[in-house]
Amino acid sequence: MGKDRLLRYSMQLAMLKQLLSAKKISTEEYQKIKNRLMEDYGIIADFSLANT
Repeated sequence: MGKDRLLRYSMQLAMLKQLLSAKKISTEEYQKIKNRLMEDYGIIADFSLANT
């Protein structure tokens, strides 16, 4: 994966976490969107410390 794609994925994931923290989306919505992002960007494992 190129640096630009990884940066774009990271930024989208950070925004998604902000939506969850602000209670704009539910945990179920967060998981569904995160899984889709991982699929779209070819991320095969989630090594984040806060695996919410």
